[in-house]
Amino acid sequence: MSTATAAPSGVTPENHLEKKPIKFSNLLLGAGLNMFEVTTLGQPLEVCKTHLAANRGDSFASALRSIWNRGGVLGFYQGLIPWAWIEASTKGAVLLFVASETEYYARVAGASQFGGGILGGMTGGVVQAYATMGFCTCMKTVEITQHKIAASGVKPPSTFATFMGIYQKEGIRGINKGVNAVAIRQMTNWGSRFGLSRLAEQGIRRVTNKEQGEALSALEKITASALGGGLSAWNQPIEVIRVEMQSKKEDPNRPKKMTVGNTFKYIYDNNGFRGLYRGVMPRIGLSVWQTVCMVAMGDMAKTYVEKLTGDKVTAKH
Repeated sequence: MSTATAAPSGVTPENHLEKKPIKFSNLLLGAGLNMFEVTTLGQPLEVCKTHLAANRGDSFASALRSIWNRGGVLGFYQGLIPWAWIEASTKGAVLLFVASETEYYARVAGASQFGGGILGGMTGGVVQAYATMGFCTCMKTVEITQHKIAASGVKPPSTFATFMGIYQKEGIRGINKGVNAVAIRQMTNWGSRFGLSRLAEQGIRRVTNKEQGEALSALEKITASALGGGLSAWNQPIEVIRVEMQSKKEDPNRPKKMTVGNTFKYIYDNNGFRGLYRGVMPRIGLSVWQTVCMVAMGDMAKTYVEKLTGDKVTAKH
């Protein structure tokens, strides 16, 4: 007498869930793709986004001129080494791993694909924020916004001298300044991004009659992820608040002890509603570039990692 195995609540036989094993090859693939993304166009777009968020009176053209004047092409790569590299590598090793595990268990518990995606993204984003992103984003922002020191004719301190100076003066809290804003941004950004990407993917599957789990084409993957990434920029005010909290620019009107609440008020009082969305276009461009790297470069990177490790890669990209 045979016994039937019941599928978890909310999971149909056609949409059977399979738990992906934790493999070094999966983590290496995620870290490698993110490192490539940030080292190419990712960091220049990040620098533009951060400059506009910190200098809300600048136009995009004047922002580009200011960044170029800080060091030519290298001005667009401020904060890349080591902070952006640390952040990029941990995105593969921390965020994507935690998000994948959380999404799987949420789906097993009965959550929809959309709901599981949101919960996975939110959890992964918060864990990454408190594990590594607090000090990484703080140090990147410090490097990008301390150009006024250079403008006065004084050579700015090196990356590690700046890091040690903040640590000696303010301790762990100093190098993690704005970490709560980072956590809110990551939670809302990746929750929206994972959830909206899943929603877009479901729509594409309905339109293309691929509702039984057939593989999407590269263009369809890029479209779904780019829609999710672009629409997740609705939380740009959190990013502008984060940049302002971590910025080294001097303004006597800024609150002495900055919190998410009083920073929001300071930005709104000085720059209005539009000020809260400064830098949103480079951020959308960054989301699209991240997607193109993950999807277009994913298959090539997957083949290389499998040859390097001798292990079959099972992670999605």
